[in-house]
Amino acid sequence: MNTPASHTPDAPRDLVGIGIGPFNLSLAALADPLTGLDAVFYDQRPGFRWHPGLLIDGARVQVPFLADLVTLVDPASPWTFLNHLRARERLFPFYFAERFHIERAEYDAYCRWVAENLPALRFHHQVDAVRWNPERDLFEVDYTQLDAGGEAEALGRTHTRNVVLGIGTEPHVPDPLRPLVEDPAVPVVHAADYLRHRDTLLAAGHVTVIGTGQSGAEVFLDLLRHRPAGRERLHWLGRTGALAPMEYSKLGLEHFTPDYTRYFHGLAEPVRDRLVAAQWQLHKGIDADTTAAIHDELYRRTLDGGWPDTTLTPGVHVRTAGRIAATQVELHLEHEQQKTRSRLTTDAVVLATGHRERPLGRLLAGLDPYMRRDSSERPRVDDRHRLVLDPSVTGSVYVQNAETHTHGVGTPDLGLAAWRSATILNDLTGREPYPLPARTAFTTFGLDGGLPQIPSARHHRALTPLVDGI
Repeated sequence: MNTPASHTPDAPRDLVGIGIGPFNLSLAALADPLTGLDAVFYDQRPGFRWHPGLLIDGARVQVPFLADLVTLVDPASPWTFLNHLRARERLFPFYFAERFHIERAEYDAYCRWVAENLPALRFHHQVDAVRWNPERDLFEVDYTQLDAGGEAEALGRTHTRNVVLGIGTEPHVPDPLRPLVEDPAVPVVHAADYLRHRDTLLAAGHVTVIGTGQSGAEVFLDLLRHRPAGRERLHWLGRTGALAPMEYSKLGLEHFTPDYTRYFHGLAEPVRDRLVAAQWQLHKGIDADTTAAIHDELYRRTLDGGWPDTTLTPGVHVRTAGRIAATQVELHLEHEQQKTRSRLTTDAVVLATGHRERPLGRLLAGLDPYMRRDSSERPRVDDRHRLVLDPSVTGSVYVQNAETHTHGVGTPDLGLAAWRSATILNDLTGREPYPLPARTAFTTFGLDGGLPQIPSARHHRALTPLVDGI
């Protein structure tokens, strides 16, 4: 572990990170060994947790373990997943397990290990505002230090030359269902809180899962496995036209490479917007192993004759919803293709309706006069993941997982975390502590770049042939 750069209380930082999710944790891990870089990262939570409501037994991360916080740019880092296993004396069991995709709970445990050992992280710190101070040519970051109970304990201010935003996403609740989520008498919960409400949901007479992506599939499978055969009483519906598998072919995965990210960033804004909507199956489909497990469980329940009491209906959206009686919910449904309508009465609802980028407006209100926006009033983000600001602002505001509209479907993907962090640190330091590959995909995206760049062959030291008999 690197000794953190000494910090004089009144001196400006080189970098202040806001939010400590996987992406800023990756940045903090890669920044840790950089001598002389004075960085600090704030998060209002008491410690690191990664989607705790969805750490369902058996649910796996959809990228290989090599897509940890650092490996794809620095496999010799002390913060790799493999080094975590070594520190926990679990490396040999992992070796014999032959797992390329690890469970979500294991990824969460790995990230918590990193977070507990990095000296630059400050939990229990809620960032309230970010402003540019033109007199000092620095950013001002106001924060509230919280006590163990989450109450305000002290106010503080940090000055910094640069900021990186990693505030992540928030659960998305469709408007027709928002009043029900806010009503404690009705068990309508977002999948992000699934495990906290799991016992209540298992005890409910009839449960409806809304959302046909990976989270919806995992919740449906978990409920199915724990409800009695013949009395499952489960309904699973969503807007997509099919219970579609995620695109996971090897060349399809090249949409999650730096090469494609650079190509996407160079496209015109209307083209980018159309592509993000059209490429949903690259990141919103269902893992093939999960669909197979669901089918296997449903098939097993037919062995004694009859069919399980389940209904799986894609291509449906909820028009309106409301309470009936004391604790039941009535959903008004419309089929996207048939344009037919129906009603569904249920005792509990799980909203597997995904997450959306947290809006930056409140946090960055003090920077609004300096920000440059696109035709849809979204922040413009350059190819080095920096908000495009007025030239009078000499510092940079980097963003992590807030730039899908400029960098494409790879933005929230864990596989690009280390590369983006390294890109930010290379730009921030003005040197290249993390050399990055010139080419990362066999696919050539676009025609304007000419022939693809072919890295020069590596020349290895010649080997001395063995003499016969030795």
